[in-house]
Amino acid sequence: MVSTRVTQFRPCIDLHQGQVKQIVGGSLNDKGADTNFVSAYNAAYYANLYKQNQLTGGHVIALGPGNKEQALSALKTWPQGMQFGGGVNQDNAEEFLEAGASHVIVTSYLFENGQFSWERLDRIKAITGAERLVLDLSCRKTDQGWNIATNRWQTVTETVVNQETLQQLSEHCAEFLIHAADVEGLQGGIDQELVELLGKYCTIPVTYAGGARSLEDLQLVDKLSSGKVDLTIGSALDIFGGSGVTLEECIHWNNR
Repeated sequence: MVSTRVTQFRPCIDLHQGQVKQIVGGSLNDKGADTNFVSAYNAAYYANLYKQNQLTGGHVIALGPGNKEQALSALKTWPQGMQFGGGVNQDNAEEFLEAGASHVIVTSYLFENGQFSWERLDRIKAITGAERLVLDLSCRKTDQGWNIATNRWQTVTETVVNQETLQQLSEHCAEFLIHAADVEGLQGGIDQELVELLGKYCTIPVTYAGGARSLEDLQLVDKLSSGKVDLTIGSALDIFGGSGVTLEECIHWNNR
């Protein structure tokens, strides 16, 4: 049977210093970040907006400290409606699941001294189960292709995002979330080669984020990945101060 799956728009709530923001991903560090947009609304407002429109599978991401209160309020507003990521480890994963996250998203915790730790993966999987675990394989372009980047995308690890990595890790989680950190927040277009690679080798659901600027990008991701990769649009979206695409258009796309 031919797959008729179509790329879906997935919503997001990015939290930085206790506020809903859209930042330039590659600029994030301990001092702050280059910021595209700071919302006058809190995280619960956006969670409720997504809930009203039945936009599922989105993510709440805490970019650094000071965001827990906002994150918990979003999860409480729409229980089981969104995933949570940002500093998730074996000690707090259960708390976020109990607070209403459908899944927890993990990256930096899985690496020790730049090396992927299978032991840590087993530890957190024992708490969440593979069915409630999303692995964040956000990456930066390197000579090898794309390498997973941790610690707010500042530390480039030795782990390459390729067929072998994707197939190995897909047995241990429900989904992948992949930010292309080099183009994140720039609204300069998606990383087409990366999307193609993900469509080719991912056997589980995967959401790509980075560079999307218009409704055409949903069509492009759908085409490049044969409908297997979903897309998050951030800075270009009207609810985040963007002029490239409206939330209404994205909802219409999902409901076609």
